[in-house]
Amino acid sequence: MSYNIYLENQLIDTTLLEKGDAPMGVVMGKIDITIESIGYTFFKEYCIDNSVSVYNDAPEDKILTTAGIPKLLVKDENGIEIKGVATYIEGMDSEGFDITIQGIPHPFYEEQFPHHVAAYNNLLK
Repeated sequence: MSYNIYLENQLIDTTLLEKGDAPMGVVMGKIDITIESIGYTFFKEYCIDNSVSVYNDAPEDKILTTAGIPKLLVKDENGIEIKGVATYIEGMDSEGFDITIQGIPHPFYEEQFPHHVAAYNNLLK
């Protein structure tokens, strides 16, 4: 399933949220960047303008890890928001960026991401 990524209620891109940590209520995925202006400079300037902390910033390599961005939303194909404790961005211009949502409550996590739960349960066997 593809998920839409919104910043300030504006659609900026999509992700598959292909990775997860079911016990921790975490999902993450590569951002399918289709808009040329979305990248290191875009995310860094947004964080500066909106007082969002940056944990890792390497301008020479254009690497960035943000703190949680309150107005960064992810919605499924039905418009249901995937809400967690924090949603943040990390990556670099040359390799792309990932989005992570931490602290998604259960049972919502199981309903939205049964494949991540099944993969975790298979590890326990």
